[in-house]
Amino acid sequence: MSLIQKLRTAAIAATLAISSLQAAQADEQFFPLQSYRVGPYAAGGTGFFGGFIDYLNLVNTRDGGVGGVKLTWEEGETQYEVERGVEVYERLKTKPGIAAWNPLSVGIAYALIDRVTADKVPLLTINHGRTDTTDGRVFKYIFPLLLNPYSETSGIVNYIAGKEGGEAKLKGKKIVVLYHGSPYGKETIPIYELLAKKYGFTVQQIEVPHPGNEQQSQWLTIRRAKPDYVVLRGWGVMNPVALKTAQKTGFPADHIIGNVWSNSEEDVIPAGDAAKGYVAITSVAAGVQYPVVQDIVKTVYDAGKGNLEDKKRIGTRYHNLGILNGILNVEAIRIAQAKFGKRTLTGDEIRWGLENLKIDEARAAALGAKGLFHSINVTWDNHEGDGRVAFQQWDGSKWNSVSDWIAPDWKLLRPIIEKSSLAYAKEKNIKVRTSIND
Repeated sequence: MSLIQKLRTAAIAATLAISSLQAAQADEQFFPLQSYRVGPYAAGGTGFFGGFIDYLNLVNTRDGGVGGVKLTWEEGETQYEVERGVEVYERLKTKPGIAAWNPLSVGIAYALIDRVTADKVPLLTINHGRTDTTDGRVFKYIFPLLLNPYSETSGIVNYIAGKEGGEAKLKGKKIVVLYHGSPYGKETIPIYELLAKKYGFTVQQIEVPHPGNEQQSQWLTIRRAKPDYVVLRGWGVMNPVALKTAQKTGFPADHIIGNVWSNSEEDVIPAGDAAKGYVAITSVAAGVQYPVVQDIVKTVYDAGKGNLEDKKRIGTRYHNLGILNGILNVEAIRIAQAKFGKRTLTGDEIRWGLENLKIDEARAAALGAKGLFHSINVTWDNHEGDGRVAFQQWDGSKWNSVSDWIAPDWKLLRPIIEKSSLAYAKEKNIKVRTSIND
């Protein structure tokens, strides 16, 4: 073989190798995970990201991925710290085929809003995040799926009104909000003040500094205030400490209403008897009876590929929320593939899938998730969905449902959301969208 022939052969081989590499990359959709498995919020992080990864593993193993596209991921430990979350973002954002970011941290999410918008990759903040990102006209790439902090607050107040016999019965009531000293905890301060004025109840909002190990002074203040209800807007170790301290100061657990990040088994089991009777809001059910959870046990855990170290946590609140988060991400990819093709999608294409994300009861049943959550109907201008919530009560060993699904007061909330989002658009010189094509 002549030198020229050898060079041609080598060139062809190199071209084939590059094409093979590109093909391999084209068959993968990547999830960069800003997880936290150590620190005071490790219970939430291990449960949520464990469920998320378990669902991705299920889809890969059972279905061969989505439309033949394999789902991949890489974790970066953030310890729930903003600086670490941003570092993980900058380190992983160059990976090919990024589907979406799912940080499960309000602080990290705030820090990423401008970054993901510039990079045109969706940011999902399930059950949390910046409230006005619900307005997709302004926040094109941010998705506070299931509920935002304001719709959660509206649901809690509506639940208390129902217990008291109607909205008119809220007048003269006293509510204390005990909130986590973080951007997440402070997010609802204005909406509680607004709802207090609307319904005529008194609200007192008390901060608990991160991480929440010591609350004696706060609960002494609550005892002096003698509220009708305490809303626990906690996170991590703050929640069981709150329940135990409430018991010591004589405040009844059945008049404490936990928010969506104060509703897990990890919040009540460490509190022991102090948690019995405690009520909390939820957007996702606990339990292993759902077919999708059973599929994960059979396909993933029985094969030794489960992400949770303790199998007893399978089907717990955080784990099921992670599974549901996986469902929402994967369904957005599936919907986007139907329009753009069964291949690795761009972040902007998956954004389109999210803006067309609709899971009704029939589709939830097909996914093995009937009853796991209510429904979701995302549009280009409403990035949250339905915002429906339910309430549960801890009986000392398990959660029991104590309400139907409750809708927020959208007539009240949407104008507030739009006022804030439009102010943000003006500040950032963002053109307000008028359709999904903008």
